[in-house]
Amino acid sequence: MKWLCCFLLSVALLPAQKTLPGQEKPASEDDLLGRAMGEAGSSPLEQIRALERHLARFPKSARRDEIERALTKAAIEARDNTRLLKYGEPYIKQNPGDLLVLERLCRVLTTREDADSNKRGLEYARAFEKGLLQVSKQDPEDGRMTAQLRDDIDRGLGRAYTFQARALGHLGQLDEAVELARKSFSIYPSSEPARDIANLLIKQNKVNDALPHLADAFALPDPRVTDEDRRAVRKQMGEVYSKLHGSEKGMGDLLLAAFDRAAAIDTQRRAYLRQIDPNSEATSAMDYTITGVNGEKLDLKSLRGKVVVLDFWATWCGPCRIQYPMYEQVKQQFKARNDVVFLGINTDANREAVKPFLQEQKWNKAVYYEDGLSQLLKVGSIPSTFIFNRKGELATRMNGFVPDRFIEMLTERIKEALAE
Repeated sequence: MKWLCCFLLSVALLPAQKTLPGQEKPASEDDLLGRAMGEAGSSPLEQIRALERHLARFPKSARRDEIERALTKAAIEARDNTRLLKYGEPYIKQNPGDLLVLERLCRVLTTREDADSNKRGLEYARAFEKGLLQVSKQDPEDGRMTAQLRDDIDRGLGRAYTFQARALGHLGQLDEAVELARKSFSIYPSSEPARDIANLLIKQNKVNDALPHLADAFALPDPRVTDEDRRAVRKQMGEVYSKLHGSEKGMGDLLLAAFDRAAAIDTQRRAYLRQIDPNSEATSAMDYTITGVNGEKLDLKSLRGKVVVLDFWATWCGPCRIQYPMYEQVKQQFKARNDVVFLGINTDANREAVKPFLQEQKWNKAVYYEDGLSQLLKVGSIPSTFIFNRKGELATRMNGFVPDRFIEMLTERIKEALAE
């Protein structure tokens, strides 16, 4: 929907067609397109109808590629698989790096039984895998891999192997399909690949081996699995178990073992993400661990019992340079106290510019990178100052600064936090 909004905006901003005095302005193709999309509103189905009517009227439209792209995105929003294939496959040939469209094409094609669909689905799934691996090798803008980014990449890779496994399963290559389904599960354990493993094993007549995987499919969380899907897994598991054992007696032990595995998987996943990003489970600023410009780590929890002043700034921020000497004056007022800590929190996307800037400006403040604090605290502008009391609670925030009163205001608010 976000891309469609951009498309509508681009239509609205097209230059108006010029007319001579006294002449009525003719409606251009872009005028008609803008009017049609305006009437369609935010409904993906209405947008699809409007765009298709426009292409029928202007089959040689100069904006045809852009319109078909919009149709692809609208089809995804509307969950219209027929139109997704109609517009999405030509679109992806021109835009092979669009991972969202690739993922949706894979999902649709590998749920079908026919060989042609699954051959195409397999091709797209391998392209989806390749694209995700390229993303994982790229350096993030701020130089760090966040837990959320790593989790998104792993989840995507898991789906890429799931789609490949389904396609190969439909094409009769069961051994390779099971191997890929297991690979999917190892990268991102969830209900979907667990059930795929079970179904592939059942196709190989390895019914007893399939049961633990069906139990995992029931026990493991998965945002794509609905309550109806989970009930279907439960029914299938009961049928398979009863066929082997004559009844469901004893199946509870199988489920309890699966829930134990699910808990262990969750614990391992959390530990893995904490290694990548120590702030992956932090819910407050004083739970964060931040990185200094020299690579040192500071666990803000270690500052509990002190008043902590966080100064959010950037090298490109002119007002931050004006504010800096004022901070230094305030720091001088509290230099004899060991219960007030001043930290500069840098928000530059390009971290390589920070150390040279500090050396050039001869700034002596303790500087750390924001490491996600800006998003948590919803820092919308800089400079911004946050003061936390001895309990680690946010006592006050100052968005921007008033040069004539900044020293007085910051001093007063620090004293108020000390007095709490």
